[in-house]
Amino acid sequence: MLDPNLADDHGDARRVAYGYVEDAFAEGQQDGLDSDAMAHAALFAALRTLVETYGEEATAVFAEALPEKVRCGAFTSGTRH
Repeated sequence: MLDPNLADDHGDARRVAYGYVEDAFAEGQQDGLDSDAMAHAALFAALRTLVETYGEEATAVFAEALPEKVRCGAFTSGTRH
């Protein structure tokens, strides 16, 4: 089952993976892609992978928790809007 809280037991691997994603974003921007296009593509790829791994229902349950996490600043770096 997909962990909606992104448990810390895989935290190190996720931090390393995040570094790869950050690098891909930087490379895409250097090639002229805007960050919005990169973000949408990354979300699509991530959700597709989660569906392939855990199925539609588990991924939907995971996604249901995202609005509250966004509102609480879980994805905010720097100044909050």
